[in-house]
Amino acid sequence: MKRSASAVWKGGLQDGKGTVSTDSGVLAGTPYNFKMRFENEKGTNPEELVAAAHTACFSMALSLFLGQAGMTADSIETRATVSLDQVDGGFAVTASHLQTLVRIPNADKAAFDKAVETAKTGCPISKLLNATITLDATLI
Repeated sequence: MKRSASAVWKGGLQDGKGTVSTDSGVLAGTPYNFKMRFENEKGTNPEELVAAAHTACFSMALSLFLGQAGMTADSIETRATVSLDQVDGGFAVTASHLQTLVRIPNADKAAFDKAVETAKTGCPISKLLNATITLDATLI
């Protein structure tokens, strides 16, 4: 299975503008630029897209591993905070911190904790990232 996306960039780094699109059409000519990435201007950026991918991937993986442990979540709400830091004269995504709130009535806490750790390391986006991945998981 392959998925693809494309980006077009025009201009210099700080004054240029780009768009990103996915083959599915979910993103179609979505703008991004330097200020959106480094100066908190409203809009998307590559790190936000990585965070979105990580939350979706982790949540689906957690659902899988919970199911294997005989549990089904009423809800899994996950947030990822991706860190872009200057290192060795350039920039790198150095960390992704996941926070998940999972509602499972009458859950087995030990099985939940095992499923969470397995999802953290086992989701394909976690495997893709060359970064520290931390996690806070709350079972309710």
